[in-house]
Amino acid sequence: MSRFVGDGLVRNFIGGEWVEGDGGRRIAVEDPGNGMHVADCALAGEASLDRALAAARTSFERGDLAGMKPGARAALMMRIAQKIREIAEEGAELLCRESGKTLAASHEEFEEAAQYFEYYGGAADKIEGKSIPLGPDYVDYTIYEPYGVSAQIVPWNFPVSLAARSLAPAIAGGNAVIVKSPELDPLALAMLGLAFERAEMPAGAVSILCGIGSDLGARLVQSAQVDQIVFTGSVPTGQSILRSAAGPVTPTLMELGGKSAAVVFEDANLDSLIQSLKSGIFYNAGQVCSAMSRVLVHRSLYDEVVERAVALSTGLSVDHGLDNPDHTPVISEERLRCVEQMVAEAAPRSARILCGGKRLDRKGHFMAPTMLVDVEPSSAIAQEEIFGPVACLIPFEREEEAIAIANGTPYGLVAGVFTRDLARAHRVAGRLRAGQVFVNEWFAGGIQTPFGGVGKSGFGREKGLEALYNYVRTKNVAISLKN
Repeated sequence: MSRFVGDGLVRNFIGGEWVEGDGGRRIAVEDPGNGMHVADCALAGEASLDRALAAARTSFERGDLAGMKPGARAALMMRIAQKIREIAEEGAELLCRESGKTLAASHEEFEEAAQYFEYYGGAADKIEGKSIPLGPDYVDYTIYEPYGVSAQIVPWNFPVSLAARSLAPAIAGGNAVIVKSPELDPLALAMLGLAFERAEMPAGAVSILCGIGSDLGARLVQSAQVDQIVFTGSVPTGQSILRSAAGPVTPTLMELGGKSAAVVFEDANLDSLIQSLKSGIFYNAGQVCSAMSRVLVHRSLYDEVVERAVALSTGLSVDHGLDNPDHTPVISEERLRCVEQMVAEAAPRSARILCGGKRLDRKGHFMAPTMLVDVEPSSAIAQEEIFGPVACLIPFEREEEAIAIANGTPYGLVAGVFTRDLARAHRVAGRLRAGQVFVNEWFAGGIQTPFGGVGKSGFGREKGLEALYNYVRTKNVAISLKN
């Protein structure tokens, strides 16, 4: 077990110090792969939040990051990346045990976190304004300023990498940051505090708190000391945060749910499709906001795709994440019950279950890899985010029909097109209602490619250079030379 949890308790990182929970409170963290206790995490409440807010405000007003030379801020971020890699071995095992994902995926998450700091560290000294020509009597220019204190609420499905995804551009822009970690798997995320500490991050510039969303999260987003809110998570929680932000008019960045569709045309490479299906719906047990949750298949290929999809699902290896199987558990018993219920309510009224459909008979919270076929496009199972290892297969006849089905949900996070016809790929991609479109490979792209949604999938963009401008605001300076 990790040295980080040597005494069985992971503490909050506040103002550069490791702090116990308010009143000694703690929350137990479970291993979804076997139901066993991993460790406890200190539970932050009002007192801890007040301390973090004060530390962040002091750090920002002192200019710890915003007043630092951009080159020095870039160097700091490169040190953070290095320190993340130094803790990755220990952190990955901890993340595997608390989240249920594979050990390999957990290593990837820490590596991705390091890469975020390298990427945005490389951009920290390149956040440049522009000169605007107003004629010989004026000098006009823009500058980019940090918001101040950025409150960031991180989901449980990728706690380490998604925390870094928002932390890195916020720090590059000169903001102080308070991270609210997910109560289901807060342990490995807390380890990022070690990287900050060892990289000599100014005290108070970053705090990491574990707390209950309805308590600590609600207090955080309602605070008048917060200058920006960044949220990744469910639509209902996002809507609640937006209502809280409306009073003080706090700027928000929202990455919410998805019900993403892959459109498979008659000339698609089915080997590529099935490989994409494996990662698109079974990676992390389907607990991915951009999961390949709907597969729209041209009628001429439908039977073959169904057959191959079922063979894929029934052939996956299943085990604890430490053994790097194909298929891992969902995060909790509550989540498992929810997925089971959604599938049960769909069949047989609006879909047929060809494989899976219920939990596996083993320790932990394992949902069987599930394929639903002949799914009614307007049904609840095809409209609502499942967030589990469940794919909905839907046939179509014409391109127009496929586009209508793909766009026929309130969400618009990602979409996919599988075709050898380049003209069709461009044409359909342009008409799909989504923030990102994959062509012939689900999850194509990387940290360099902007990511975010439309509709109920949220607004604003993470990743890529574009994300930087969600963490700074533009100031215009107009100077008259007439006098």
